[in-house]
Amino acid sequence: MNPRRPITALLAAVLAAVLLQLGFAAPAGATPPGIPTAATARTQLATLTVAAWTHTTTYDRDLFPHWATVSGTCNTRETVLKRDGTGVVVSSACAATSGSWFSPYDGATWTAASDVDIDHMVPLKNAWISGAWAWTTAKRQSFANDLTNPQLIAVTDNVNQSKSDKSPDAWKPPLSSYHCVYARMWVKVKYVWQLTVTSAEKAAVTTMLNAC
Repeated sequence: MNPRRPITALLAAVLAAVLLQLGFAAPAGATPPGIPTAATARTQLATLTVAAWTHTTTYDRDLFPHWATVSGTCNTRETVLKRDGTGVVVSSACAATSGSWFSPYDGATWTAASDVDIDHMVPLKNAWISGAWAWTTAKRQSFANDLTNPQLIAVTDNVNQSKSDKSPDAWKPPLSSYHCVYARMWVKVKYVWQLTVTSAEKAAVTTMLNAC
């Protein structure tokens, strides 16, 4: 990892925040499907079961088969890279060879697909300890490759790595201007897949939605 990249990302995030304050729109970035309004997200959040995590020591990432083939030679990661990028050119094997990706988490723009991760909005481990431990492998595969809901989004790789498996009470996108959208996406995924939320998680998401 290039040691200058965190500084570059930080400068990009500061610039994006300044532009927003000055009334300029941020660059077009990843917009996953199915993002609800704040009002709808609040209604959905109210229906979720509040419960403590369970099966916290039995998670295994291999229980969530991910990057499944979507079409031809394109898998889920490659499909999201094309969806969320601008001017993306792919090889015959569906690998992105050029393009640009604006990460709404931190306001950074990248021109190499290797600098971009596909984030699972609700991390696979969080899903496991919130109810997915009881699912079939087929259902967990559908969750890990969900292109219908706002579960997958292209973002800066080291920002995604800092998120890891954390819920909103422990991690939020560096750009506070994105917290409203992030909370709406998080709630939609939990709602569609009927996963539980902890009391701390619900409180954090409620605060983020109230700021919309």
